[in-house]
Amino acid sequence: MTNCKNNGSSGGPCLTRRSFFLRSGAVVGGSVLLSNIPGLEGKAIAAEVVGYPRKLIGHMSKLRVNKPVPFSYPDDGMNSSTMLVKLGTPAGGGIGGDADVVAFNTLCTHMGGPLAGAFRPDDQALGPCPLHQTTFDLTRHGMVISGHGTESLPQILLELDGDEIYAVGMIGLIYGRYDNLES
Repeated sequence: MTNCKNNGSSGGPCLTRRSFFLRSGAVVGGSVLLSNIPGLEGKAIAAEVVGYPRKLIGHMSKLRVNKPVPFSYPDDGMNSSTMLVKLGTPAGGGIGGDADVVAFNTLCTHMGGPLAGAFRPDDQALGPCPLHQTTFDLTRHGMVISGHGTESLPQILLELDGDEIYAVGMIGLIYGRYDNLES
């Protein structure tokens, strides 16, 4: 630049590429050195881990292919409507002998439109959303097939204990929440 004094040396108002790299190297080097000072180890702030509840949501012996079973998870709030379904074909995240039992939150990820009751067994899909026609593929972790949605449906993590099916966590964020565990 033409208005830098002394070609970008320490007396000028501009920062050259060379001085940028020298200064950023000094910052990185200083950080590495400071992190190795005796007495500071173990002083890091521990992350708080919040667990999802383990909730009994159904029994394998009672599920029928392409017949969704509604339930609420992770809490009993109105935006916690979810469905458990045996698809009859293997699915991402599926449990059981055929890996075909999955569960999803039934609020559209675009604007929270209700998807409960919009299961399409011929396509193994949920939707279209009544607001903007987004449809989700339940065999592929609830990813968007078409419509305005840009995020997959929140998938419920399932655990099988004998014949009992438990919800144990979620992948994705329920529409309208910044924390799935907050009601």
